[in-house]
Amino acid sequence: MADDPDPDTKLELQKVVAAAMGGDPAAIDEVADRMAGTLEFGTAGLRGPVRAGSNGMNRAVVIRTTAGLASWLKAQGRTSGIVVVGRDARRGSEAFFADAAGVLAAAGFDVRVLPRPLPTPVLAFAVRKFGAVAGIQITASHNPPADNGYKLYLDSGAQIVPPADREIEAAVTTSPPAVSVPRSDNWTTLGDDVPRAYLDRVSSLPHGTARELRVVATALHGVGAGTLALALNQAGFVDVRMVSEQAQPDPDFPTAPFPNPEEPGATDLLLAKAAEVDADVAIALDPDADRCAVGVRGPEGWRMLLGDETGALLGVHTLSTLDRMMHPDALVANTIVSSSLLASIASAHGVRYDATLTGFKWLMRAGDGNGTGLVYAYEEALGHCVDPDSVRDKDGISAAVLVCDLAATLRASGRTLLDALDDLAVTHGLHLTRQVSLRVTDLARIAKLMSDLRVDPPSELAGVAVTCEDLLPSADVLRFSGEGVRVIVRPSGTEPKIKAYLEIVEPVPDRSSLAGVRARALGSLDALADEVAGLLR
Repeated sequence: MADDPDPDTKLELQKVVAAAMGGDPAAIDEVADRMAGTLEFGTAGLRGPVRAGSNGMNRAVVIRTTAGLASWLKAQGRTSGIVVVGRDARRGSEAFFADAAGVLAAAGFDVRVLPRPLPTPVLAFAVRKFGAVAGIQITASHNPPADNGYKLYLDSGAQIVPPADREIEAAVTTSPPAVSVPRSDNWTTLGDDVPRAYLDRVSSLPHGTARELRVVATALHGVGAGTLALALNQAGFVDVRMVSEQAQPDPDFPTAPFPNPEEPGATDLLLAKAAEVDADVAIALDPDADRCAVGVRGPEGWRMLLGDETGALLGVHTLSTLDRMMHPDALVANTIVSSSLLASIASAHGVRYDATLTGFKWLMRAGDGNGTGLVYAYEEALGHCVDPDSVRDKDGISAAVLVCDLAATLRASGRTLLDALDDLAVTHGLHLTRQVSLRVTDLARIAKLMSDLRVDPPSELAGVAVTCEDLLPSADVLRFSGEGVRVIVRPSGTEPKIKAYLEIVEPVPDRSSLAGVRARALGSLDALADEVAGLLR
């Protein structure tokens, strides 16, 4: 409390401590939780509830984290250089953004800040555009409304990986109290040149010429609506309708308390509007617009594609239109928990394929550790990188533009995205994926479940004999695989969950047999999901 520069959070913590000193059991537990260590760099930077205490997102934590970053950069020989800072519109973002910029400016860095709340991909683009030594985006992406976060990029424009994350955390522990960290307002506020350059790049990505397409889109109360609409229009897609109830940034997320397009109900308004206006495709961005989910009209009405389905479509679209003279040693990648279909697509196109640990910080380093030759990467959690040369992270806006490019090209010949998925099933076999997860309140339960699976692994799943591999012991990942069956189990890096990623693969003799194969495979997937859910109890 004495070291907190923010009077509001100082008072907040004083009240909780006073209640705890008065013997309130709930307050005692709350103090313990708020002070249980400090936020750590996880799969996507720092994230936590906006609240006072070292185990939350607040100005004191942001100031000390940034002081640690400045110290680490100098220890690496980067005693000056450009740092770009951006933010979304969540609660606390403006203050955290100013504190991060102020600490770095006082430390002697050339700090350039984005002019207003903008999508995370714009910040990632700016890091590469300026050759910055670091970039910081204040965002909690698709987390619940109570959270905020601190996403860090280094000079390659990619997110940090070990050992940099632990080295920076160590530097943070030696930072002075937040109230003593120097800050300065000697930074440069960028104009619209960077957002315009980003839009110019994104709008140049489509490969086809067809543009007749009706698009419905939502930003889920985040910062992506304006940039998405401009990107689509500049690319030639002019019939774009936004879900008005979710178009403006709102940190309370009133219509989407879990603003993740993967969550049940999050895209209900989007799909309803798509049906209402007879759209061709529906697009959902998460609040910081780095994820893209795609909605399609199927035989039983509108539904959202899985990340693996969109990943396969964008993968084959990228490779089918790739300039091999420009990319003689092309590489595509997805994560170990994503569908194996991309590997088959890569083989058919004669390009390299790699599977990495979960998270775009690893995907952007696929292949040789630097992402050399990378032309496309995705993870099943709705993240797609379609332009690694410009944005070395997932980018929902550029992905949406290429989805519309593919959908319009198909529409011109009387076909749909679902038809394209059927083509892939006939060519490469039907790949069905699903996720089963267990949310816990006691994190020790996750460790016990993983230990139990190692000690007594199942020998059969969905009627198929499987073997267990400790795929990545250091990352705590188990893989169970057999003929046409694969299950990967791991703890979540961002939530108190244990997750299982399921895949069933069935060969498809010809298009006439696809419906029967799909029905059989869905039955197998249902049985597999039930079995895995039982293992995670």
